[in-house]
This record gives sequence, structure tokens and C-alpha cells, in this order.
Amino acid sequence: MLRAACEGRRADHNFTLVADILIAQAGSLPPSRLSAAHVMEAEAQIRQRPALSTRYILASALRRHLRMLWEHHGAPRLDRQVSHYHAPRPRNVTVTDEERAAVLSASPPHLRLWLLFCADLAIRSGTAVRLAAEHYDHRRRTLTFTTKCGEKLTLPTTAEIESLLDDCEMRDPTSFVRQLWFKHRPWLRASSSRNQACALGRQFRILLAQIGITRKLTLHDLRRTTAVAMYRYTRNIRAVQALLGHRNMQSTIWYLDHDLEPIEVDTLETIKKPFIVHRSETKPA
Repeated sequence: MLRAACEGRRADHNFTLVADILIAQAGSLPPSRLSAAHVMEAEAQIRQRPALSTRYILASALRRHLRMLWEHHGAPRLDRQVSHYHAPRPRNVTVTDEERAAVLSASPPHLRLWLLFCADLAIRSGTAVRLAAEHYDHRRRTLTFTTKCGEKLTLPTTAEIESLLDDCEMRDPTSFVRQLWFKHRPWLRASSSRNQACALGRQFRILLAQIGITRKLTLHDLRRTTAVAMYRYTRNIRAVQALLGHRNMQSTIWYLDHDLEPIEVDTLETIKKPFIVHRSETKPA
């Protein structure tokens, strides 16, 4: 019964996750039989998440889910039982041009391609490691894939990425990053994709230490750097949203929240001028 009430709302990744958590606690009970005890058990699982940002997002999603069950499926009003977490501050770390150049020049081909997917195209690292020939249109030079939140996204490939993809076999279903890795370490074919993804992360951290970068950089910082650069160049937040593949504009703003500039009085005066010009232009000759 509870699972049936959740159908049709599973495109939202976080909504799906909290729905599964709630279903694990309440099982086949109808929504009307939900209780505060079920909410407490669901919250206990959310509190186990190490990142404050994850706890904040999942708690918000749980409130939305419980409110939906109350409004449309006869459940008791339980969304007020969910604890409120302080919203975390957005991470504001971006990668400098010097750091980017140093990392890419020192990377072996497979790691370089993974980093370029994250840096040039602002793709999440977990998605980037899975990209394969099925996602690539060689004629149009584009990659089409599904994002973490279930959105279809098509992005053009850059010249640096193209030079590495030319070394990949398009008839091989193995991901591009793993293909390049196997060329140097063929015995890795026997290991799992999950282990290889973790190993790539370790290689990145080791590489940072080897080239003398002491700042704690993550793969997601490359994605954020490209988003910030796109906004500074275009001043078009919709372009940033399209690059990141976000359905919700609030998710895009999160990437740019730290990138604020002071307001100048000249700007306040200038934005009034178009209205004055417009009125003068409409007067008959």
C-alpha cells in the first residue's frame, strides 16, 4: 500500500531515497497506519549519513514525502515530526589555472580523460567513469547520458577529450576511462568497476601530493570551477543550468552561491535608463 502511494514520484533521486527508507520501516502498511515511530526510524538512518549537506537534503525530502502522503493518501500529519538541520554553506573551492594545468600534464591518459570529463564538461565523477561508446556520437562529437537525477543531457566534446577518445575502441562496450587504463594495466579487467572507481580517486589524491598541491581538492571542485567560469563568461545562469544538467534552478544557484559581486551605484543608475530611452523612442516623429 505504501509502495503504491510512492509510484509516479520516483524521478527525484532524493525523494526516491527517502521513500525507500520509509518503506523499509513501514513495509506494506497503508499510509493511514504510518506513525511517528516510523518517522523516527527513518530519521535515524538519515542521521547516520556523514555529510551535513546530505542529512539536510534528505530531511527536506522526507518532509516533502510525508506531506504528500498526508495531502493525497490519507496519512496522518507527520512532516512536522522531522528534525530541521541547519543548511550547510556551499563549498566555494575552485581550481586555479595553474593547478589544472599541472594536474592534467602529470596524469596518465586514463586519469587525464576522467579529469577532463569533470573539468571541461563539468560531469560528475561517478558518471564520467561510466561513459562509453553507447553514449558517444562520433559524427556530431557529442556525449549523451543520464545524470544522477535522471535527466538526459547532451554535451559537445572538447578537442582535448577528442584526442583521447580517438585512442578508444568504439566497438568495445567498456567505458572509455577503463579502456585507456587497461592498455597500461590489462590485469585490471578482472576487478570490479566499483573498486576501479575508488582506485581512480586514490590516484588523483596521490597525484596531487606528487606535484606538490597541498590544498584538499576533489573531483567535484573541477565541476564547480567550470560552472563558475561559465557564469562569469556568459552571465547567463540558464547556460550554467544546462551545462550541469539541473532540473531545479536552486541546485545551480548552490554552485554559484559564493560568487557574489558588490553592487555599484553606477549600475543602479544605468538600469533605469532603458525605461527612459524606451519612452522617448515611442514618441511620434
